[in-house]
Amino acid sequence: MSFKILVINPGSTSTKIALFDGTQQVITKKIDHLPHELSKFETVLEQIGFRTKLITDTLSENNFMLSTLDAVVGRGGILKPIKSGTYLVNDKMIEDLSTGRAFHACNLGAFLARDLAKMGGCRPFVVDPVVVDEFEPLARYTGSKHLERQSIFHALNHKAVARVVASKLGKKYEECNFVLAHLGGGISVAAHKLGKVIDVNNALDGDGPFTPERSGGLPTGQWLELIDSKEFQKSELKKMMVGNGGFMSYLNTTDNLFIEKKIDEGDAVYKEVQDAMCYQVAKEIGAYSTVLCGQIDRIILTGGLAFSQKIVQQITKRTQWIAPICVVAGENEMEALWLGGKRVLEETEIPLVYS
Repeated sequence: MSFKILVINPGSTSTKIALFDGTQQVITKKIDHLPHELSKFETVLEQIGFRTKLITDTLSENNFMLSTLDAVVGRGGILKPIKSGTYLVNDKMIEDLSTGRAFHACNLGAFLARDLAKMGGCRPFVVDPVVVDEFEPLARYTGSKHLERQSIFHALNHKAVARVVASKLGKKYEECNFVLAHLGGGISVAAHKLGKVIDVNNALDGDGPFTPERSGGLPTGQWLELIDSKEFQKSELKKMMVGNGGFMSYLNTTDNLFIEKKIDEGDAVYKEVQDAMCYQVAKEIGAYSTVLCGQIDRIILTGGLAFSQKIVQQITKRTQWIAPICVVAGENEMEALWLGGKRVLEETEIPLVYS
């Protein structure tokens, strides 16, 4: 049976949509939001109506009727820790997204799916939100009883890419062990053991390698001294960790294409900073290889930065002795959302209930 599924992926400055009819992606659009448009809203949640109208206008321009939809699937937000899967958007999910500690644009996915599904008379879902938590007990320890490691990572792309690679190996995802590195604005490196992510760095707020915009793990003692110095406000310190860290801190840009242009022109500073990021990613891959006791089917590199031959080569030369390297460049998030909805509609997967 052929299903019509609308997929929505809200970001901080854009909303990506895709309409799948059967296996065909018949509409795809990235709707950019200009700074002056978003400045009208004090909070991210106030943007729901604005973004909903832009989506419905786009569908109308393509002569598509919402009433023909079978499902709407949105990107999952920062919820309480949950297991991997496709979730029906319910009142509890909406409540937690409305009152949670983190107001990232990804939180809008459930709201947009709910509202558009209501217009179309179908069911709204989210798939593998960033808070998917499958940690084994030892992974939760930090070294202080007051703090616990959290699972916050690019779960949607991790799970989708891992399934693709497993299929290419002629196996099920649940039969494989992978170390998978998502390389983008944020970087998450995870140990996938027999279909579960049993350990991963917190890719949101200060853990793992530095990235184009994030600091990654910082030396705790020096960080405390910086806090005690009162030189920076809490909001400024947070921005150092997420937004102004990594490439942005050292090079005042997050644009890897620009950085590689400077490298090609012979700029040694740009090269060293990019090499340092790759060095840290490779170290993280090595660390997560120990989590799997070296029993690894593939090391997988994915995300936008995996399009860079320079980055892939730097990481590969340090890690290829551990296991064969597989590169699946890009984020693959729209297809992953579609597949999650499709599995539920085909009844090969039971939708989960958030509580």
